[in-house]
Amino acid sequence: MTVDEEARAAVLNRLRRAQGQLVGVIAMVEAGRDCREVVTQLAAVSRALDRAGFKIVASNMRQCLAGENAMSTDELEQLFLTLA
Repeated sequence: MTVDEEARAAVLNRLRRAQGQLVGVIAMVEAGRDCREVVTQLAAVSRALDRAGFKIVASNMRQCLAGENAMSTDELEQLFLTLA
C-alpha cells in the first residue's frame, strides 16, 4: 500500500485508538461491566475501524483507479461495501 505520509499517519493513529478502545472493552467484559456500557464502547471501536478503512480507501482512490493493478468501478464499489 502506497499512501502519502500524512494519510498513513492518520490511519495509524485511528488504528491505535481503536486498539486502545478494544483493550478497554476486553477489560470491561472481564470485569463483568454492564452490557450497555460494553456495547457502547464496542460500537465506538467499530466506528474507529470503519473510519480507518474509509481513510485507507479514500487516500488511495487514485491509485486504486489507475496503474497496473487498477480496479474497476464495480470492484471499488465492492471494496466500499465491505466496510459497510
